[in-house]
Amino acid sequence: MAKTFFITGTDTDAGKTIVTAAMLEAANSQGARTGAMKPVAAGAEDHGAGLQNDDALLLQQCSNASMSYEQINPVLLKEAIAPHIAAEREGRRLTAERLVGFCRGAMMQPLDLMLVEGAGGWRVPLNQHENLSELPRRLQLPTILVVGMRLGCLNHALLTAEAIVADRVPLIGWVANRVDPYMDCYQENLDTLKNRLRAPLLAELPFIEDVTAKEASAYMQEAVRTLLA
Repeated sequence: MAKTFFITGTDTDAGKTIVTAAMLEAANSQGARTGAMKPVAAGAEDHGAGLQNDDALLLQQCSNASMSYEQINPVLLKEAIAPHIAAEREGRRLTAERLVGFCRGAMMQPLDLMLVEGAGGWRVPLNQHENLSELPRRLQLPTILVVGMRLGCLNHALLTAEAIVADRVPLIGWVANRVDPYMDCYQENLDTLKNRLRAPLLAELPFIEDVTAKEASAYMQEAVRTLLA
């Protein structure tokens, strides 16, 4: 069975997808069999093959497993808004149990590495009673936190880490993704998180305009080597 990890972020646009894609590319270059899932995606466009989500498509492109789009992204919502609101507008209801079933099926693939990317942050609601965090909690997926390095990231990162630990989910590491090239006191903020987060810094991704997964994978090689060991 594949080594499976859940990728969450401090908030929307923290860089979960580019980090996940870069990890896949790094693992591919190390000869690993890779797959990925984005169980819930909000925001769809038709590029000629019906409605699909761009983030899920990127994960499909960066995986070397033979997985259909529907396996990678079993729940697609049209509007790029909070998933539970998008689902309500479409007359649908999201449940943790259903997502767990989708993931268990995909996790049976003969792979070395499976990455499951969340939506938004840790406490994104699925419905009136459940959050997306129920998925990694029920599956006990070791979790990697992507910290979008910008003003406010300290509070977001520390609170998210506290929530992950409170849910009794293993927080195995974090990635610093510099989303704001003009962030004041970047190094000081990074050092604060290194001292305060009770998990190792796996990788640091500098700001690169329009970065590709292959470019970003250069910064993920050591982290992936550690995860696959």
